[in-house]
Amino acid sequence: MIGRLHTFVYDCSDPEALAAFYAELLGRPVTLRGGDWVVIGDPEEWPVIAFQKVDDHRPPAWPDPGRPQQAHLDVWVEDIDSAEKRVLGMGATRLRVEEGGDRVWFRVYADPAGHPFCLEYDAA
Repeated sequence: MIGRLHTFVYDCSDPEALAAFYAELLGRPVTLRGGDWVVIGDPEEWPVIAFQKVDDHRPPAWPDPGRPQQAHLDVWVEDIDSAEKRVLGMGATRLRVEEGGDRVWFRVYADPAGHPFCLEYDAA
């Protein structure tokens, strides 16, 4: 091992709004605000997720290879339908439903800034 994951950073146009979205999605508090930077998660329990303002941010347009997803999170849920209703209510957009392997299913969404993320569950 060379190191351990410390911070996962998303570029975006509105760090406060995107941090609020992921704080609610993942149940992690906003723990740092500074200038164009917002962090969620306990800094004593890495990794944390940070959101930094980029003035000319061009959101991903997955699955368009000209504007790829760049990064994404997989979020395990117990009840995918309930989870979907909540993320859609928070401003996410549904992109696709996938079936993977024999048991795990996932649905792909875009967060309010256009970054893809997946809700996954065990279909068994």
